[in-house]
This record gives sequence, C-alpha cells and structure tokens, in this order.
Amino acid sequence: MSRYELESRAVQCPYCWEEIELDLDLSAGSQTYTEDCHVCCQPILVRLTVEEDGESYEVEVEAENQ
Repeated sequence: MSRYELESRAVQCPYCWEEIELDLDLSAGSQTYTEDCHVCCQPILVRLTVEEDGESYEVEVEAENQ
C-alpha cells in the first residue's frame, strides 16, 4: 500500500516575487513539473527531489522560460 503524503512549502515566484504555497506530493518521488503561480498565473518550473527515506526533500523553482 503506497503512502500519500502532501507537504506544503512556501516558495517565491520567480516572476512577481510573491510568496506562494505549493502542495508537494512526496509519495510520487522526485519529479519536475510546471505549476502556475497563484498570483500572476505565470508558469513556474518546480523541481522536487525526494531522498530515499521518503521524508527529506528539496524544492527549487525557476521561471519556465529561463
């Protein structure tokens, strides 16, 4: 049975510089995906790296068209 874990993380939008909350699905492992900023609607590239223990993680965001 797989674990479904969501973590909330505040990040800064690389376009409008506002702080936004991302809900990160740690159960899916490391992934790269695009999510729109909740403030300015610009596409943000999200890189989620989940460690082997499934609990430690890092998240990086950048403008999608960089």
